[in-house]
Amino acid sequence: MGQREQIGKVTLDYSKYSGEDLYCDGAVEDELLEIARNLSPVEYAGVIEERKSWPVLYHLSSLRENIVDWIPLDKGARVLEVGSGCGAVTGALARKAGSVTCVELSKKRSLINAHRHCQCENVTIHVGNFKDIEPDLPGKYDLICLIGVFEYGESYIGGEEPYEDFLRILLNRLAPGGRLVMAIENKYGLKYFAGCREDHLGSYFGGVENYPEGGGVRTFGKKGLEAVFNRAGAEEFHFYYPYPDYKFMTTLYSDDYLPGKGELSNNLRNFDRDRMLLFDEKNAFDGILEEGLFPLFSNSFLAVLGEGFDIKYVKYSNDRAPEYAIRTQIQGRGGESYAVRKYPLTKEAEAHVRRMGESYEGLRERYKGSKLEVNRCKIREEKAEGLFAEFEFVRGTPLSELMDGCLAGGDQEGFYRYFREYRERIGYNSQCPVTDFDLIFSNLLVEGQRWTLIDYEWTFPKPMDVKELAFRAVYCYLLEDGKREKLGLSRILGELSVTEQEAEHYRERERNFQSFVTGKHMSLSQMRELIGRRLMRPQDWIDRYEDSAWANRVQIYEDRGSGYREEESYFVREAYQGENLIEMELSVDGDVRMLRIDPAMDYCAVRILEMTLNGVRVPLERRRVLWVNGRMIRPVRRDGEPFLPSIVFDTADPNIGLDLRELERRGENALRVRMEIKRLSPEMARDLAGAVKKLI
Repeated sequence: MGQREQIGKVTLDYSKYSGEDLYCDGAVEDELLEIARNLSPVEYAGVIEERKSWPVLYHLSSLRENIVDWIPLDKGARVLEVGSGCGAVTGALARKAGSVTCVELSKKRSLINAHRHCQCENVTIHVGNFKDIEPDLPGKYDLICLIGVFEYGESYIGGEEPYEDFLRILLNRLAPGGRLVMAIENKYGLKYFAGCREDHLGSYFGGVENYPEGGGVRTFGKKGLEAVFNRAGAEEFHFYYPYPDYKFMTTLYSDDYLPGKGELSNNLRNFDRDRMLLFDEKNAFDGILEEGLFPLFSNSFLAVLGEGFDIKYVKYSNDRAPEYAIRTQIQGRGGESYAVRKYPLTKEAEAHVRRMGESYEGLRERYKGSKLEVNRCKIREEKAEGLFAEFEFVRGTPLSELMDGCLAGGDQEGFYRYFREYRERIGYNSQCPVTDFDLIFSNLLVEGQRWTLIDYEWTFPKPMDVKELAFRAVYCYLLEDGKREKLGLSRILGELSVTEQEAEHYRERERNFQSFVTGKHMSLSQMRELIGRRLMRPQDWIDRYEDSAWANRVQIYEDRGSGYREEESYFVREAYQGENLIEMELSVDGDVRMLRIDPAMDYCAVRILEMTLNGVRVPLERRRVLWVNGRMIRPVRRDGEPFLPSIVFDTADPNIGLDLRELERRGENALRVRMEIKRLSPEMARDLAGAVKKLI
């Protein structure tokens, strides 16, 4: 094999390749290579939806680039990407930097990367172990990226301090003023407590329990990472918090700009495995935020080793049609100098960003003299930054948070006071031909008597009915958080004088609007449904178990000549051998005339598999021996086969009776019984019993 290969404009260097891929996901990598060879990256979204596969989504989705897309880079910057894999973020780095040097252990993954970015003339991929390649790398780098790689440091580096040694090597490769950016899971991320499996081992609570089974992969908590950074000699480092995690990040928080209550509601985002849902992560996050503990429980970290960035917060809205894909960020040094910027993420979205300036002028004119301020916006275009809309950074409390406070305190009237004031303020000059359709409560900041509209991305040049805007605001508010359902919609409809027919019309318009925004794209939540990962709620199992524990009891009644008496009955311990099998041996006195077995406390179907008295088969086919209060299904038998009937009980008090007087008895009798049992719903039991009645 030659030491270099050219694929399009990308160079692959095999001089340190061992000749064997020691890390491979199997046949799916052949599938990915075929896609990369034969299709353009613009076609990947359609392939992802068609294949419905986690590996295809994970490796090829453009949303993976979010984790590095926001990082400001000079056009001449030199970037080192260690563990570049199939190139999930290589393209984003190549578009921003002067050169990108990739290091990747797997040849096949490197080929996938090269084919998907074959038009990037500034990308070189070195195939082999980083430890072997690093001594021959040219010069130093302005940015070093470790995206989902650091946790494998023990396998790559070895030694007594593999993680510290890994960082020491990399830090020595930084140019003056350079930064190392690391994305890694938090082993104490809330999602792992809530029931997600550990990403690498696939076990429940593997990281939370501190990897008791060992292994070559290890993630860290925040303090654990800080300790590693300090031991490695990092002079400065900063933490960011990707949400929901770094793989498909939509929002990036920092210590200077942490999430507010109610923001962390998009938590069911695992695609790789089934998961449990032990508790509501949104509610848990709200409590964690109240206690100031979010940095410890963030699902992932993005650590920046070196000088910090001016950017404090990033939100991606690129799970949309290309003409509306944007990035929002807050930046500045010191709270007083913060600014909010919105950048187009595609060429098609530039017109959308430019319209924000027009929207500001129109809304400012409409609300002039009112009690609603419109956040100032200016469209700017700079050589380094490109086109963006810049907004004033406004302080205040979201109206939604104030309303939540009223509901949490049982003050519904307080909620409605805010709601009426909201309607009054947004309804000013309602005949003006300009309307912000997205006047939801979270887009309004309140500080004393000052109410400011901070986001008016979806402004249209026409008047709209105020009650539709208010209905939409409440509709979105209720959908965002199940705890708000206590509010109910009926009084809202009355407040707005909206009929049920109008409400359904508004809902339909909302569905159409969402389709308009997302275009032909399928959302990540829809992709999760397509991939088909189960969401398992252990509370359902507990409820079912507790229900079964009560219903799956076998009760025995004995008639000694005066009938059955409840106080003389007893339950058989451990009669159930599994959920659907009853096995028991009863000791029956010789003076017992009739015996009644209640196989469950619920509707059920029972098949008698075995019934013997003192080792002799009970002749169940004899009419006077067996009686039941259900419908007996007479089995079709061949000659010599015992009569083993099935019974459908359309009652929650099923009875199976034996007339022991018809059988050979002695002083002490051993009755052995084996039965198969299936619990039924009342409806199914009645239907089956009715059908049996007609058959017999």
